[in-house]
Amino acid sequence: MIRADAAKLRERLKAWFPDREFFMRSQGQVRFIKLSSRVQMAAAGAVAFALLFWAVTMVSVAVSQFISQRDRLAMLEREAKVESAESRVAAYRENLNETADELKRRQEFIEQTLDGVLDDIKVTDKDTVSDSSKEAAETVKKVSVAIPEAAGLAKIEARQIAFAEKLTLYADQRSARAAAAMRKLGLNPEAMLRSAQRAQGGPLELLSTRRGGGMDPRFERMGLSLARMEALEDSLQGIPQYLPAAEWSISSGFGYRRDPFTGHGAMHAGLDFRAGYGSPIHAAAKGRVSFVGQKAGYGRVVEISHGNGLMTRYAHMSAFRTRVGQQVAAGDVIGAIGSSGRSTGPHLHFEVRINDRAVNPRPFLEAAPHVLEEARGTAAARSGQAAR
Repeated sequence: MIRADAAKLRERLKAWFPDREFFMRSQGQVRFIKLSSRVQMAAAGAVAFALLFWAVTMVSVAVSQFISQRDRLAMLEREAKVESAESRVAAYRENLNETADELKRRQEFIEQTLDGVLDDIKVTDKDTVSDSSKEAAETVKKVSVAIPEAAGLAKIEARQIAFAEKLTLYADQRSARAAAAMRKLGLNPEAMLRSAQRAQGGPLELLSTRRGGGMDPRFERMGLSLARMEALEDSLQGIPQYLPAAEWSISSGFGYRRDPFTGHGAMHAGLDFRAGYGSPIHAAAKGRVSFVGQKAGYGRVVEISHGNGLMTRYAHMSAFRTRVGQQVAAGDVIGAIGSSGRSTGPHLHFEVRINDRAVNPRPFLEAAPHVLEEARGTAAARSGQAAR
């Protein structure tokens, strides 16, 4: 089999390189030169080998140059990083005072930014925020003696601690105002916070300002105080405070009443606002629309979730002006007055529910605008038409 294949290959090569004769004429004489198939094949093989050797050599040179260039660039990059790190260390050592001055200017900018806010803080006997001013002054003295070149940094640290304590006090006082406002409206601020904390999560990322991994308790306290302030004030925005109908005209109050259809006593879980057919209906507070559709007895209904277990319901609508999932602000139009469902005429049935328990909406609508305005510490009324 192998011999047969070899024989076929020889025959094919002979067909490619047949015996050839050339004649040359020189000075009247003619010479004949014969090139056999074997000579031609040998010459072709030599040329092919030379070309292959040249190609391999060129590829090897190119690869070698690439590797050399890559190693050179890598070395230069490493040298640049080392030089950068060394130069920065040298700069800090030589310009420690300049670095301290830069940090001082940054701290002054931060303090000036909040100057008009924090300057209004009044310290009372009831305040529990620590005062580290004496301790910080003593630390500055000790550092100045032990490490004179770090005195500027020690002074900046003292200012930062004082700033953190002042900001903590500011957050605590705003939280106290927000909590007091909730209590005036019959709400429990701690229960509101617990309800807000039920849906939280995410990866654990510890914030550390110390080499050992711990955080200065004064800065940790500041963070907790600011978070509590934000949560309470955000909860205030979800308290019903805007008149849901254009006019303060209640045709039926909250509580037990004579049912208009049966004539027997029945519980009425909200307020009925009498208004013209098609009149706008407004969101009573900031929140997210959680339901738009039909409900038995209520007709066309919109429900808005305000967080912390608070929900408002708007019933007997003639048209919807919102959709599920939409974020609304207090006063936004969400629908139109109608008489759908179990209704005797055009009106809005308005409910306030806390953890699905109906409560009287009237105290919220009557007191909330003034109480919340006082809690925010502003004299201007809330923009838009607020309930009076």
